[in-house]
Amino acid sequence: MTGVQFGKRLGIRPQSVETLEKSETNASIQLKTLRRAAAALDCTLVYALVPNASLEDAVRDRARKIAIRDLGRVAHTMKLEAQATGDANLEARIEAYIRDILKERDLWNEP
Repeated sequence: MTGVQFGKRLGIRPQSVETLEKSETNASIQLKTLRRAAAALDCTLVYALVPNASLEDAVRDRARKIAIRDLGRVAHTMKLEAQATGDANLEARIEAYIRDILKERDLWNEP
């Protein structure tokens, strides 16, 4: 389909078709414009967010960040009080804390 033909379907001038295509290329096109273009092509616009990781991985990663942050605070306080535990078994403590977090917390209300 030529730009002229597409413009007629959309009810716009051929120059505006070029502008529309450029806005799509540089990611500045508006959803309502895409919807109109889809309708002119007898299509349905589908707008989707696709996660980069599984939901399980996202939840576990969030819990791990919280665990490391919280355990880091505790470790700092204990170090100031000359009660540092060292890094031995750190990973085991993190994993245990992650299990507790997953049971008891809303992960998404944390800063």
